[in-house]
Amino acid sequence: MTRVVDESALDELEAALLTSDLGVQTTTAILDALRDHARHQAIESGAELRQLLKEQLIAILSAPQGAAATPQVSPKVTFLVGVNGTGKTTSIGKLAAFSRAQNRSVLLCAADTFRAAAIEQLEIWASRSGVEMIKTRPGGDPAAVLYDAISAAKSRSIDELYVDTAGRLHTKTGLMDELDKMRRTAQRLVPGAPHEVLLVMDATTGQNGLQQARLFTQSAGVTGILLTKLDGTAKGGITVAIARELNLPVRYVGVGEKMTDLLEFSPTEFVDSLLE
Repeated sequence: MTRVVDESALDELEAALLTSDLGVQTTTAILDALRDHARHQAIESGAELRQLLKEQLIAILSAPQGAAATPQVSPKVTFLVGVNGTGKTTSIGKLAAFSRAQNRSVLLCAADTFRAAAIEQLEIWASRSGVEMIKTRPGGDPAAVLYDAISAAKSRSIDELYVDTAGRLHTKTGLMDELDKMRRTAQRLVPGAPHEVLLVMDATTGQNGLQQARLFTQSAGVTGILLTKLDGTAKGGITVAIARELNLPVRYVGVGEKMTDLLEFSPTEFVDSLLE
């Protein structure tokens, strides 16, 4: 170790990473790598330490490659899953607007029939983003409304079908079984569907988010993360832990309330804001 970057500097860094919600395992792995570097080649300054840290974080976030499946036939079916209150329904509206901006045709499916307000909320977002929506009555069968939505998307040659699912806790086995049934319905109608299962996560959930992501990945086959509420005090460091421990890529980040406040995830920009 050098005079400039000594053990106390690394201890300070450790504390900073833990308060940014990177979690113990990921923080330990990063510090071990930095100590290893320092043993072989002195770290001359705080600026160099910061640069090495930045490179490590970007590498971790870039590692999970898993691109979303490209469907052989339209539509591309994307399920959005997650617990209530993470911004799932809002995120679907933003995804619809995002796809429309890329000249892709979009249909929404209100398969969160568990919560009457969810259907109404999705209807508002559908009209805001100028897309149509397939729904059923509150309490209706989600797999049945999904069947109708996929059939409609196929007959209209729609590019993207975004499916809102009931905000479920992993402990609700009935809701998880329902999700399984929806997956089977999608597979029957479109080869390879659902092509993407996005877990909508609130950036402020901290370490709970890791456990949430782990359980949803096991039970719902999550293929990527959509991180919401990255606009306030949330550092979203949990994202680094999810990338490293679950090998899941972050696809999108929600950075505000407006329709256009959904961005494709950039590891470099994310790390810059994390280290601000």
